[in-house]
Amino acid sequence: MAPGVALAQSQSPSPSSGPSAPATQAQPEHTIVVTARRLDEARASIQPSLGADSYAVSQDAIKALPGGANQQFNQILLQIPGVSQDGGGQFHVRDDHANLQYRINGTILPEGLAVFGQTLSPRLIDHFALLTGALPAQYGLRTAGIMDITTKSGLFAKGGQVSLYGGSHGSINPSFDYGGSSGDTNYFVSGDFKHNNLGIESVDGSSTPLHDKTDQAQGFAYVDHIVDPDNRISFLGGFANQHFQIPNPRGLSAAQTGPGYSVGGQSDYLSDNLNEQQLERTGFGQLAWLRHTGALTLQTSVSARYSELIYRPDVTGELLFNGTAQNAYKNDLALSGQMDGVWRVSHAHTIRFGFYVQHDHAISRTGTYAFPLDDSGAQTGQPIDILDDSASNAWTTSAYLQDEWKLGEGVTLNYGGRFDRYAAYRTESQFSPRVNMVWEPAARTAIHLGYARYFSPPPFELVGGANLGKLAGTSAAAGNTLDTTPYAERQNYFDIGFEQKIKGGFSLGVDAYYRLSTNLIDEGQFGAPIIQTPFNYAKGRIRGVEFNASYNHGPWSIYGNIAMAKAQGKGISSSQFNFSAQELAYIANHYIYLDHDQTYTGSAGVNYAFKQGGMKGLKLGTSLIYGSGLRTQGSAADGSVIPNGAHLPAYAQVNLSASYRIERPGVELRFDIINVGDHAYQIRDGAGVGVGAPQWGARRGFFVGVTKDI
Repeated sequence: MAPGVALAQSQSPSPSSGPSAPATQAQPEHTIVVTARRLDEARASIQPSLGADSYAVSQDAIKALPGGANQQFNQILLQIPGVSQDGGGQFHVRDDHANLQYRINGTILPEGLAVFGQTLSPRLIDHFALLTGALPAQYGLRTAGIMDITTKSGLFAKGGQVSLYGGSHGSINPSFDYGGSSGDTNYFVSGDFKHNNLGIESVDGSSTPLHDKTDQAQGFAYVDHIVDPDNRISFLGGFANQHFQIPNPRGLSAAQTGPGYSVGGQSDYLSDNLNEQQLERTGFGQLAWLRHTGALTLQTSVSARYSELIYRPDVTGELLFNGTAQNAYKNDLALSGQMDGVWRVSHAHTIRFGFYVQHDHAISRTGTYAFPLDDSGAQTGQPIDILDDSASNAWTTSAYLQDEWKLGEGVTLNYGGRFDRYAAYRTESQFSPRVNMVWEPAARTAIHLGYARYFSPPPFELVGGANLGKLAGTSAAAGNTLDTTPYAERQNYFDIGFEQKIKGGFSLGVDAYYRLSTNLIDEGQFGAPIIQTPFNYAKGRIRGVEFNASYNHGPWSIYGNIAMAKAQGKGISSSQFNFSAQELAYIANHYIYLDHDQTYTGSAGVNYAFKQGGMKGLKLGTSLIYGSGLRTQGSAADGSVIPNGAHLPAYAQVNLSASYRIERPGVELRFDIINVGDHAYQIRDGAGVGVGAPQWGARRGFFVGVTKDI
């Protein structure tokens, strides 16, 4: 497990429920700190893990990793059991595709449009936990993993830092964060800018890819005000503006590899000269009111998120290479309201309840350049621009109720259910029962067993509304016109796990899960715009086992994880026009591996902190990620194609880190080596169901940074 990561199956500590002190006009700072911590504990008690698998990571653990808080959030998650790497900044939890929910200080962050960009910076995080497995009833809609993030607060982390980090691949990353308090009001702000020449993974394994620059800016602000000992209001907001060049393959000729069309007499184009670009923007805000009075705690919040994605093609180049080129503009505005509560009825029973409602408004504008064709497929004229604009709305409503029942010493049963309704391109709903049992036969031993029924709608912002009829008779026409709207996925999820803590700082854990799905949701890149398109497998089955071990004592922090998984689907039940007739026929009669299935996934790390003597302030660390390879196209004995029938070669990447802090004048220096062995490994090879372009892991990089307290 990651440094500071622990598998938590026990209940979260309950907040104090004693009488509250009367409010005063100006409370002493000590009183404010005690009140703030009491309210934080009350908020945490609303949504504990309660038998789910919980992997927690602190800000100190993030800083100890090579790259520290300068790396993308997804790179940190790769150190958690069962999280596998994919291209374009994507990752998979337990062989699921996306299906992740982000919660910030207990409030759901609505989904947005993003492919390569990361909305949240590690700098704003005080600590976070990845929750997975058989989740309690308060978690729904997105169920592969819950990113439960608690932000920094100026009350507990006063002051700030400015930092400059950079190195290989033309990287430069200035950043700052600052927090403080004034009376009953606390605040925290952070911001960073990132530029490098490796914005997206290289398509050819080169350490100097062509046309792969990125510029990314992120900002975040948090403020809360303690109204009185029982009430707190808070606001947080953030933005991200991220520009990516789409990397070019080297040395390809459209005349040799393209479909043979011509534009104004031009029939050749060198791939080195392509100029495709993507812009991703998002902004979000959340306003929350927390009230804690004895046996009852409530948090009510409203949220808004706006996101947009713009793809700008190289029109001539894409037409000659692919026969089509598409401008794409998409945006989504999501508004939501949420209420969660906990009622401590007695020592034996704790009731949790809540509701969630969200409205989305999405706009899609595309302009598809394509060649007019005759019945034989021959070009009959110059490219035409086919416009297709649409707007759509969606409503999501959810409610849940559950009881945490302490059956006896060391035995807790958590049972309940939730109802979800989704109304967009189609309307679907489901009642989902949940049950978890946790048994602690000894002080350092925990065993959990759980079942969850899940309902996961397709990502509304990605479901296309394309009019396929407009493309008929052109080079952009689909192989078939069957276009069933994606369905919500319905799952039965079973999970069992064991954790043993041993004196001296050792911890061991194992967890097994089995999942059966109807209309399993997957996503793929089927067109030139780098936008994921959801589709369903009629049936799905995913199973796996995770092992983890850690040792934390004194200056040492050591962890290791290995996960085994198998994910398969059968029958394509939506978005069929993206598939060839041969693929549809094969998948209809065979379970195939999902393209993001990886049989073995592992991570490990060792950190040592010198805490005394002349070396005090020096920290050394290493981390490792391992993958047995994502899926690619396979071949049968007769030479026919098996979709996702093979996997790419296994790989391992080792990183190193050293940092040294000088308390006076408050300066920290760090040096990181990413991919020490300069191992060239392929994440994707461009083949497989819904796989767009080849993608390679980052080659060796050297990075240095300096941070100054302010």
